[in-house]
Amino acid sequence: MEQLSGQDASFVYLDTPNTPMHIGSVGIYDPSTAPGGFVRFKDILAHVESRLDKARSFRQKLVRVPFDLDHPYSIDDPNFDLEYHVRHIALPHPGDWRQLCIQVARLHARGMDLSKPLWEFNIVEGLDNIEGLPKGCFALVAKVHHAAIDGMSGVELSAAVHDIEPVPVDRSAKPKWKGENEPAVTEMLMRTWMNSVTQPVRFAKTMAQTVPGAARLIREVAGGDVSLKGAKMAPQTILNGKVSPHRVWDSTVLPLAGIRSIKDRIEGATVNDVILTIIGGGLRKYLQQRKALPKDSLTAMAPISVRAEGEKEALGNLVSAMLVQLGTHIEDPMERLAFVRKEALNSKAMTNAVGARTLTEYSQFIPSGLAGLGARLYSRLGVSNLHSPVFNVVATNVPGPRVPLYFAGAKMVRMMGTGPIFDGMGMINAIYSYGPDIAISFTSDREMIPDPANYAAALKEAYEELLNARPKAEAPAKPAAKAEPEPSQKATTKPVKAKAAPKRTAVKKPAAKAAKPAAKAKSKTKK
Repeated sequence: MEQLSGQDASFVYLDTPNTPMHIGSVGIYDPSTAPGGFVRFKDILAHVESRLDKARSFRQKLVRVPFDLDHPYSIDDPNFDLEYHVRHIALPHPGDWRQLCIQVARLHARGMDLSKPLWEFNIVEGLDNIEGLPKGCFALVAKVHHAAIDGMSGVELSAAVHDIEPVPVDRSAKPKWKGENEPAVTEMLMRTWMNSVTQPVRFAKTMAQTVPGAARLIREVAGGDVSLKGAKMAPQTILNGKVSPHRVWDSTVLPLAGIRSIKDRIEGATVNDVILTIIGGGLRKYLQQRKALPKDSLTAMAPISVRAEGEKEALGNLVSAMLVQLGTHIEDPMERLAFVRKEALNSKAMTNAVGARTLTEYSQFIPSGLAGLGARLYSRLGVSNLHSPVFNVVATNVPGPRVPLYFAGAKMVRMMGTGPIFDGMGMINAIYSYGPDIAISFTSDREMIPDPANYAAALKEAYEELLNARPKAEAPAKPAAKAEPEPSQKATTKPVKAKAAPKRTAVKKPAAKAAKPAAKAKSKTKK
């Protein structure tokens, strides 16, 4: 029996009929690579059953403390039933992309039974009319509650059921598995009392770890390494109200080579910077179509894994977060990329100064009963409509393998993601890379985004704009930089030289003008 951390437990408290707190993936597989050229549902059941011991989350369920006096515990479910968790459905004819998107949204909108292990695999057949996919493909729509895993531990869960060869690895016979008995109420109450005794000591320890980080942040702000300029609440948008129980889902798949060629145009830029810029461009285009684009930049919350090398198989969430403005107020795509790069660097510096892991440890001290009550009241009273959001959307990046993966012998041809939304934050963009592609998939509220295909198209357009754009400011900036170091005293000689050689004056004037924007750019950087 193991107790959930405060961060893991928060996802249990936030789980309501309108806001189910599970994450997931949508993998598409070509069964022609499997032995015999096909995969039956009973083959999938046997395959998953042979891998159950490779990830603890498969057979663990929650046990809640009476009255939520303390955070829940996880135990091995003595009544585990594999066929409850692995299900089989098919799309109706014609089986196209739009039908798959609707089916994924419906599956994701349905909450999970928190009295059972917190995962589901839905096998979806009938994808024969989806462009770009081989005939006979099937999808695996996976759902795992956020209380059980984060993005990085989800990769480990995925690794448990995948192979790197078409022929599945032969698993030797395992000893018969046995679950745990549920703890008695008295035992859980005794554990709660012991936690309450030791909690002040743990809180003091966390505070002691915070003080050096806070001092470091103050020092870096004073030294100009971290800027607090522009730190403010995000603007209110159509994505930031009370959410309904209905969902939409879609995905845009982009070539990773194109993303890398874009990031190489700005020194120090990363693939993440380019992806955030594409999301900012997509949101700008979509909100302009809806006549709902605010003047200020939208802000994304980007989770950061603080999982150490030895904690890859640990259950639960080990994540912090940083806030990055997406530059939705900037029309030029390359200017937006430069803006996002600068914002991301500043946000990372701020998070590193305080200590990302230290920030996550404060979640352990959330009062469990009050947290659940507060989450329910926040949703029921529609409080999200009464204040500006801290951030508008979530953008979470889950790195995937560069080598092909196989599930029960079927080759994965595409990997996409899903995620939870909640009151005040009605869109999550899940970025999954696999092989030569990177997919930006989004989950949103059907009342907020009634036309998800339009936002998916806007993301594709934002990528193409970046791919075809060229940094216009770079060419004139270089001669301006050469002219700038000249001593200011020489400026007094310019009128004299201008009379003797008018042609030089004509050359000097545009050079002086070109130096002005360069000087302005420098002053902005200092601020």
